Amino acid sequence: MKSSDGITNETVDKKEAIKIMLNLEPKLKEDIEKDISYIDNIDSANIYPHHWDRIAEIIHQKYDDYDGFVITHGTNSMAYTSSALSYALQDLGKPVVLTGAQIPGYKVETDARRNFVNACRVATMDIAGVMIVFDEEIIMGSRASKVSESKLDAFETINWDLLGEIRIDVRLSTWRQRRDHSKQLVLKKGFDYNILALFVLPQMPIHLLEKSLSQNVHGIVLSGYGPGDIPYDFLPFLKKCKNKKIPVVITNQCMEGATLMLTNDVGRQALQAGAIQAYDMSIESVTTKLMWALKHYPYEKIEEIMHTNFTGEINKEGIIY
Repeated sequence: MKSSDGITNETVDKKEAIKIMLNLEPKLKEDIEKDISYIDNIDSANIYPHHWDRIAEIIHQKYDDYDGFVITHGTNSMAYTSSALSYALQDLGKPVVLTGAQIPGYKVETDARRNFVNACRVATMDIAGVMIVFDEEIIMGSRASKVSESKLDAFETINWDLLGEIRIDVRLSTWRQRRDHSKQLVLKKGFDYNILALFVLPQMPIHLLEKSLSQNVHGIVLSGYGPGDIPYDFLPFLKKCKNKKIPVVITNQCMEGATLMLTNDVGRQALQAGAIQAYDMSIESVTTKLMWALKHYPYEKIEEIMHTNFTGEINKEGIIY
């Protein structure tokens, strides 16, 4: 709701929030049998790893009771949540669909109705895994990124094809993961939030980064230039991180494309100094995967885990130097 000064507030109580959602499309009651689990009603800027754990726990607890799951979520951090759930929910044989709206559900012009209806439709179909349904697109959860603060088609798939499209009918990709009732969901929740994610900037003061090493930082994501190039000035810092067993994952600052760190000498030397390249993963997927990996694996396994394809988030084989 908006206050008198025009600021959007998050203070809608539980009953009102559920009422708004149920009234988005009353006809859904005729076609889909559904129940509601209330987790929280907050601005998604305030979503933290313990919320991801709670969502994953509920899906795990109720997994055998339903054909699919729909999560309504604010758009600001939806791609982070969809990526995190992709790692926390292993061996999914059913759809877990996130959706939301650019325009609040209480407004007559909202896009919430359409997105919610389509998310419910997709949750009943022959598809499995974590995904985002938004506007006309069905996007793999670990490949999604928010690219606009105001367009209704606010999300795009990063370095991959769409899982499907919402047209007059719902068109699913032929390569999608299909339902598999023989699969047993494995819950692997838990995220280490003691990480830094930073952009490399011209003449960035390295001493500020070095101070972070004494502040209980467990992992770092650096967004480098172009194919993941890191200035030579960073090499001593990367070596210190390696000695302290703090993994540094290098992604790039481009919306599309991959890290190709053997292309240029600056990237090659960063790898030799201990950096881990992210290949074609999105920033949301890289950060949540590192948080998840740090919680479940020792330092010596982190590079292997970051380069393991758990849910379609990374494609090393398709990258040619």
